[in-house]
Amino acid sequence: FCMECKKLMGSSKFKVQSSKFTKGELLNPGWVPVWEKDLPVTLPNVQSYTPTDTSESPLANMSSWVKTTCPRCGGSAKRETDVMPNWAGSSWYFLAYVMSKNAFKKSTSLGNWKLEIGNFRHFMPVDWYNGGMEHTVLHLLYSRFWNQFLHDLKLVPTSEPYKKRTSHGLILGEGGIKMSKSKGNVVNPDEVVKWFGADALRLYEMFIGPFDQHVSWDPRGIVGTRRFLERVWKLISKQIPNSKNTSPKEKHLQYAVHQTIKKVSEDIEHLRMNTAVSALMILLNEMEKLSARGGSASGGEIRCKKIFLLLLAPFAPHIAEELWKMLGEKKSIHVQPWPKFDAQKIKADTFQLVVQINGKVRAVLEAPQGISQSEAERLALSNERVIKAMNGRRPLRIIYVWDKLINIVGGEA
Repeated sequence: FCMECKKLMGSSKFKVQSSKFTKGELLNPGWVPVWEKDLPVTLPNVQSYTPTDTSESPLANMSSWVKTTCPRCGGSAKRETDVMPNWAGSSWYFLAYVMSKNAFKKSTSLGNWKLEIGNFRHFMPVDWYNGGMEHTVLHLLYSRFWNQFLHDLKLVPTSEPYKKRTSHGLILGEGGIKMSKSKGNVVNPDEVVKWFGADALRLYEMFIGPFDQHVSWDPRGIVGTRRFLERVWKLISKQIPNSKNTSPKEKHLQYAVHQTIKKVSEDIEHLRMNTAVSALMILLNEMEKLSARGGSASGGEIRCKKIFLLLLAPFAPHIAEELWKMLGEKKSIHVQPWPKFDAQKIKADTFQLVVQINGKVRAVLEAPQGISQSEAERLALSNERVIKAMNGRRPLRIIYVWDKLINIVGGEA
């Protein structure tokens, strides 16, 4: 920067294609570019990277380097010491996390960096890195570049910094318009929490749509998740266990619970949060049906409720914690092991046998799993609806799809 040139240049400005790595002041009068013949500008050997009191770059302390001669007028000038934004450091911060505590207290020579190779081999690459779509061509791109550059210098053991990278979608305003203060369509999360609660907001954000897609905010949606949580509270808090036994009526509920454990576990692993919440809503319906039959909750029903809360906890942690304590548990729900499904309990004893006559569905019957074709034929042909639809005709051919459907091809009467 040169004061003399600032006076001479007046209001002139330089047009810079990209200012990502260029200070905004460079566009203003007084800032003079270095001539090509004087490149490269060699940085000094900085002994200490301790932050300055003025929040300036450590280069600002190197007065012998900062003070220079203006390449335009030959007068006194100062070199710019902050020509790279602080987010450049985020291009390799994942490496800094695994470096030893003393790594940045010693000299910054490459020899000391190479001492960290053991840590890099142990911890890198990052298992999973998630960032918004707006970072795909910025931070995520540059972090890969920096890591591959360091790999070419044999300073890191892997060329790729991440094993897995994902991007989440944006929550848009109503009508699919991006939220912005200028448009006045920003949703204040503090206000949402005030009226509906943090759990309802958290659950709605998980349920609103696919993780990697842009979705529009709908005020009716938050009302729906709030009602769902109210139903959860009403169901689990109203009954007190009076038995350790499992009643026959909840056998179907156990089937639904273990199906839900499998579904929610797989959905979370694959970031299908919306369908995981949907599975919890389906399970709540089944639990409410059992509860509607009356009576105190049995031990088996309470166990099902506890599993439900464990599955709900990642999505609605506060209400899950309160209800967990209400069911007599002492330790936090958030330190409990994740439930595992029993493959045997997912196998239903019965299935819905679809009965078709000449390709048209005429009845849906409950049949035992593994029923043979002869038994399926006998069950179907003895059904009143099937008898009426056949109208005295004799079956010419019967096609049976195991544990799924039976198709009767009818002939003449």
